Amino acid sequence: MYISVIGGDVGSAGEKDLKMAEDLGEELAERGHTIVCGGRGGVMREVCKGAKRKGGTTIGILPSSSRDEANEYIDHAIVTNLGIMRNTLVVMNGDVIIAIDGAYGTLSEICFAQRYGKDILGINTWEIDAVDDFDEVDDLIEELEKLES
Repeated sequence: MYISVIGGDVGSAGEKDLKMAEDLGEELAERGHTIVCGGRGGVMREVCKGAKRKGGTTIGILPSSSRDEANEYIDHAIVTNLGIMRNTLVVMNGDVIIAIDGAYGTLSEICFAQRYGKDILGINTWEIDAVDDFDEVDDLIEELEKLES
């Protein structure tokens, strides 16, 4: 599966969430999933870092027109020159969406995921009662296993 990982950028995500993202990246790579993200720092960088440690594949969908903006763990940098509107592309390219931490960009991606009928898992992120397919979870891997079967 393609898993879109969304979440806090540089400066907003705490150490605990960054470590969680890195561990998640390792687990997703070991399970053979491809990671899709916004391609820059914070949660996006750490999930890619973990994935690369385990030989995984990463795709970064960037807001600018420069591939140089991608973090060093991105295999395939896709430039859009769309700014934050690229958030919809991050969501559209994931079979499952996982949110860790995050600010308003993450909130917009959660809403796009709802709009497009994607399964959404979240941890330490927005609590949104109005989003039907959004599950705030305690154990991402346990929930991911349910979606894999």
